[in-house]
Amino acid sequence: MSDWSAGYVADIGYTFGLYTELNPLRIKLAFLNAGLAFPEVGAACELGFGQGVSVNIHAAASVTEWHGTDFNPAQAAFAQELAVASDAHAQLHDLSFEEFCSRPHLPDFDFICLHGIWSWISDANRAVIVDFVRRKLKPGGVLYISYNTQPGWAAMAPVRDLLTEHSQVMGAPGKGIVPRIDESIAFVEKLFATQPAFLKANPGVSARMERIKDMNRNYVAHEYFNRDWVPMSFAAMAEQLEEAKLSYACSAFYLDHIDSVNFSAEQQALLAEIPDPMFRETVRDFMVNQQFRRDYWVRGARRLSAAAREDLLRKQKLLLAVPRKDVPLKISAPLGEVTLQTAVYAPILDLLADHQPRTIAEIEAACATQNVSIAQIVQAVFVLAGNGNLRAVQDDHAIAGARPQTERLNRHLCQMAVTGSEVSYLASPVTGSGTQLDRFSQLFVLASLQGKQQPAEWAAFAGAILDRQNQRLQKEGVALERDAQSAELRRMADAFAEFTLPILQAQGIVG
Repeated sequence: MSDWSAGYVADIGYTFGLYTELNPLRIKLAFLNAGLAFPEVGAACELGFGQGVSVNIHAAASVTEWHGTDFNPAQAAFAQELAVASDAHAQLHDLSFEEFCSRPHLPDFDFICLHGIWSWISDANRAVIVDFVRRKLKPGGVLYISYNTQPGWAAMAPVRDLLTEHSQVMGAPGKGIVPRIDESIAFVEKLFATQPAFLKANPGVSARMERIKDMNRNYVAHEYFNRDWVPMSFAAMAEQLEEAKLSYACSAFYLDHIDSVNFSAEQQALLAEIPDPMFRETVRDFMVNQQFRRDYWVRGARRLSAAAREDLLRKQKLLLAVPRKDVPLKISAPLGEVTLQTAVYAPILDLLADHQPRTIAEIEAACATQNVSIAQIVQAVFVLAGNGNLRAVQDDHAIAGARPQTERLNRHLCQMAVTGSEVSYLASPVTGSGTQLDRFSQLFVLASLQGKQQPAEWAAFAGAILDRQNQRLQKEGVALERDAQSAELRRMADAFAEFTLPILQAQGIVG
């Protein structure tokens, strides 16, 4: 019997996550901050798209031609269902990497991406991917890749091996993966209770095991229980990608660009002494004990002049994607909790509080009387975007082209929410990506799409669905009676109308 899964967990589906790093629009700000020219992405490819939420939302929310594959036929079938719903012409397959990467007639790509794949596949599959990138990524094109890395996994790697060995040796295959995961975790807890010398030398792994106990088992299965699992150093990654003519561009995680929230003054001084940019990345990983990297690599880096960089930055449009009241002036970073400067951030947030798109040049002009410099504005934009509060905005041509596709996909996703879909996102033609919405917010959107205009109508619509399905809202673990449920749904609908609806309208999700 052939092992079509190649050792990858296949008897439990992956989570229904949206990974905004796969939005081609994000490349622009990251590259501008690094002083690099960025590609206009006409064709993109995701390798290992999981349930296909990211690839479908980014296909629907843009005018980019998307292709992709995932080896799991159940996941590919769900992804294809979404692609049909949006009619965004995403070409999605259930082929292995080897089969997909050897397909004739694939276009050359401006953007190739893989999230949560590299560390969990075999050396042979990594070689297939590097060869594919070498052949199919255009000059100037970008590779996004995320992977587990050293030194952050140094202490936990033996525990991961212990978990998987217990599952393979002590677990009964007929039980299924979830019971075997639970048994493996319980065994490691028993082992740790004996106070082994390993735990005394690595006390931090105990807290990590406590976090694993509470994690979604779909995620745990794919993160910890695949046959192949290789945390790779940045230097080893660079060596492999050099075969595809790639050089490191920058982190796709915007907060990584802000040294002042990641490193002490002494650490920044040491980094400044290192002339080699690749070795500097290795040292940075030790300073923050990096566990997971999210990186952009480019095939042919081209540096921008300072004037060209500033001009392009000033033209970039942004919008505030959360209520103004919900933006804290604090962030969590490797240095701990960092308080943001009110004098810099408050004027920017106040200007964007109406959720309308504005260019960085408009922000600069509005903040001129507040003595906020362009450098401070750009750094604030990266911090706020890194926290998910700000989103970049597409040009008008892309918005117009994406709008019919997002309308079709969003209606389909909201219809799925009637029966409790796990996809908690809708697509935005304005930002080229998606925004997170819980089931009841999606039901309120569906009610508005059906002509219901008032919060009371939305609440009644959601309540009728719950009644038909014999479901009840719960509060503090107790099911609400009918009247209390109606009151709670009305409260939720009123809050949706006041805070969420204006944001959805600004993002083109609701008319």
